[in-house]
Amino acid sequence: MLTEDFNYNLPQNRIALKPVYPKDHSKLLFLDRKKRKFSDHHFYDLKDLLKEGDLLVFNNSKVIPARIYGVSSTGAKKEVLLLKSIDDFSWEALVKKGKEEELDFRLFKGEVTKKDDIFLVKFNLKKASLLGALEKIGEMPLPPYIKREESLESDKSDYQTVYARKEGSVAAPTAGLHFTDRLFRELDEKGIEFAFVTLHVGLGTFRPVKTDVVEEHKMHKESFEINEETALKIEKAKKEGRRVIAVGTTAVRVLESAAKMAESAVNRHHEFISGSNDILNQVCLGETKSRQVQKDVLKLKSSSGQTDIFIYPGYKFKIIDGLITNFHLPKSSLIMLVSAFAGRKFVMEAYQHAIGNDYRFYSYGDGMLIL
Repeated sequence: MLTEDFNYNLPQNRIALKPVYPKDHSKLLFLDRKKRKFSDHHFYDLKDLLKEGDLLVFNNSKVIPARIYGVSSTGAKKEVLLLKSIDDFSWEALVKKGKEEELDFRLFKGEVTKKDDIFLVKFNLKKASLLGALEKIGEMPLPPYIKREESLESDKSDYQTVYARKEGSVAAPTAGLHFTDRLFRELDEKGIEFAFVTLHVGLGTFRPVKTDVVEEHKMHKESFEINEETALKIEKAKKEGRRVIAVGTTAVRVLESAAKMAESAVNRHHEFISGSNDILNQVCLGETKSRQVQKDVLKLKSSSGQTDIFIYPGYKFKIIDGLITNFHLPKSSLIMLVSAFAGRKFVMEAYQHAIGNDYRFYSYGDGMLIL
């Protein structure tokens, strides 16, 4: 599969440089996978497009002010984008014109060393203290296509979901930026359920696909977590035939990573049974048949870890029945994930419709609902 198959031309004026206010007044393109049709709405129409019993799963990761500027011993100013913490003092990072040296960030210092294709920065502050310092001198890590002479104070709230709780992301889970407290109340009144997972967005999500062949791309690992309450909500919804709808591609990656872990556990159980003696096989036969009948309803468990799951066309989804997402960059792993769920041709047709109908693209842009 070629990366070029996921390319499209976007006029520069379609790139959103700031969000719509109120945020739930952004446009929403609804894609019906069964009818292969799409229709135009606003995000506040979401309550009318969903139905009672639907379960929305959100990524509650919180963006940290991860862009900082240090000064070298020669007086050169260096831009550093923190990616993820490795231990209490060290972080993986991208450093513009980086080399191995010490940088002074005014409130703290950091020693830069090379690590594969990125850098490692060891600070003289522990993580908790560093995060506090970042609130004072750090900038929100807006994507590079949002070009400004200086950062805006409003980005601290604009580039953060209203339900963000757990610090660790260096890019926003942008599908959630459209949600407002008012929209949450309206969805709740309709009987729509909510659940939360965590994936700290890092290099794995936003790094461009540079290989010509899709399958040769390697994702960087990102930290994720799914708690017991969410796992039980999802399992209950699937058993009752209710839809599980991921809010954002990062939520998809958590759910599908957890499903992969659950599936592996079931397979190990089956291998144990098949390798046992005949009496044990007979005793367990009923359970085995039951598991085969319910093989599409995996028993998720609370879990955490690192995931480098890469979802592209051909992937068989195990959990989600719907997806809320933004319009993504050409040839990105994100548009590949969306294409895996809705079909590449259908998605590319929808993108062309959006371009022709003045939709706004990328992080601060409009959204899509795919069912």
